[in-house]
Amino acid sequence: MDAGLPGFDPAQVLQPFRRMPLPADPIFWLVAALCVLLLGLAKGGFTGVGAVATPILALLLPPLQAAVILLPIILLQDLISVIAYRRHWDAWNLKIAIPGGLIGVGLAGALAAHVTDAHIRLAIGLIGICFVLWRWFGPKGGDIGLKPSAASGVFWSTISGFTSTLSHAGGPPWQVHILPQNLPKLVLAGTTTFFFAAINYAKIIPFVALGQFSFDNFAVSAVLIPLAVATNYFGLWLVRVTPQDLFYRIVYVFTFLISLELIRNGAVALWHG
Repeated sequence: MDAGLPGFDPAQVLQPFRRMPLPADPIFWLVAALCVLLLGLAKGGFTGVGAVATPILALLLPPLQAAVILLPIILLQDLISVIAYRRHWDAWNLKIAIPGGLIGVGLAGALAAHVTDAHIRLAIGLIGICFVLWRWFGPKGGDIGLKPSAASGVFWSTISGFTSTLSHAGGPPWQVHILPQNLPKLVLAGTTTFFFAAINYAKIIPFVALGQFSFDNFAVSAVLIPLAVATNYFGLWLVRVTPQDLFYRIVYVFTFLISLELIRNGAVALWHG
């Protein structure tokens, strides 16, 4: 008599927890190191520059696996940056943005199976490009005379939480809300840090539900952690020594270039799909 359960294979249950060899391809590690550098700059305060980290790593891995590998690194960098910016944040923005962002995370977890990564990247890129071009070339340098409201904050933070969960690319939607406020650079960096820290820790729930965590992915993350810490502190230092006007110009240029890459990446994926 068969004592096992019909259709139940214990090996399949244990498969995600088996230790597998680390990738041997040096190209993989060079690309992964570049992604960690971009994340370090982003977590240091150059908000948005990390949005292309997952798409770059996704050139070598399935997009969701790339996102999961980078998540522990992002969580550690968030912790470092929250401590660094603990005295620099805007309460009004966080009160409206964090609930919106958590709604976005929940929506992304529910709809992950029905939304393609390519469409998400394309949409994020178009939002970012339109926003920066309007700020650069629109009336009064992009100022349309409207102050950010609670409603707009919830709207853009929800989109940011949604896109951040699916491809760690929540920067451009968030910047549509936060950059026009012209906050002091440390307050901007700190508010952004606290917002994305809340979103990133909330991502653990949908990623667990999607069954993406494994020793395999954690092993790759662990190898990259020392570089992640170093680049995070480099980003923190760079923000503090950069003049505020130059800091804002750099952030807008980063947003523009990153949005272009997201559009290119999404369009190529749709074309080949």
